[in-house]
Amino acid sequence: MNRKMITLSRIIKTGLVNFVRNAWLAVAAMAVMTVTLTIVLFSLVTNATFANTIAQITDKIDISVYLQDDITASQRASFVKGIKSLPNVKAVSYLSKDQALANYQKQNAGNEQLLSAISATDNPLPATIQIKPRDLNKIQDIKDYLSKPANLKLQSDDPSYSGDRKAAIDKITHATNILRQVGIFAVLIFAVISVLIIFNTIQMAIFNRRDELTIMRLLGASTGFIRGPFVVENIVYGVFSGIMSVVIIKVLFMLASSALQASSLGLLDINYASEYFNEHIWILLTIQLCVGILIGAASSVVATRRYLKFKTK
Repeated sequence: MNRKMITLSRIIKTGLVNFVRNAWLAVAAMAVMTVTLTIVLFSLVTNATFANTIAQITDKIDISVYLQDDITASQRASFVKGIKSLPNVKAVSYLSKDQALANYQKQNAGNEQLLSAISATDNPLPATIQIKPRDLNKIQDIKDYLSKPANLKLQSDDPSYSGDRKAAIDKITHATNILRQVGIFAVLIFAVISVLIIFNTIQMAIFNRRDELTIMRLLGASTGFIRGPFVVENIVYGVFSGIMSVVIIKVLFMLASSALQASSLGLLDINYASEYFNEHIWILLTIQLCVGILIGAASSVVATRRYLKFKTK
């Protein structure tokens, strides 16, 4: 066990020494890896921001169902119970005629003409059931239930749906899907470029150290001992690239929120994105480090197997 630990420590130490020695050679690899990880991080934060925006808009949307004045308490209770049983219903609230009138007067407090007109007659506003849906993409289930003949008899007018807000959510959802697809495509492209550059870096390092590697092999060094430092070196590339990607996004948010004095960029809520980034920075950093280490380790293992294949027999 001691021998294995000593060997491992020597591999790690050699890998770190090689990283310092070949730092300038690896600049291109780290630069492309940093771009790749920055795109990954930006996609994660943006998706979370869009999800929050959709949730905020959805929370403000409700379906208003207007009831007949002669509906009985038992009919109303049965109707409300049926609505609550629908899977896509998040919450249901009931406003009596008096409550509906009070809300109307409050909303139009500055319009004396409307208030005078509505005060001159008996309360014309119907009792209302307000429904908050969970998912606007599945709102048709609620519409179908309200359109049943037995339920239509209880309603004085057609239900009111918040169409404009639904359109806004559809727009954000569409933008999120496009961003996700573009992000995945960009990450794949830059990941492939990173792997190719790492392959080239390792090939050049092996060529520069061919005499040293030959001597190590002649002295009895194992294949793992020779390949190990290259893997460690590229893992360090991944670690530095992961840290740099987090720093870049942090700086971008700082510039956007302070220097540019911007609270939003199109559909992107910069304030929320910045808060989300700061609150989850350690989780995001961990993800970046894991992805960077995975890219560096996997590509270096494949590269050393290919380029050191004949030199380590």
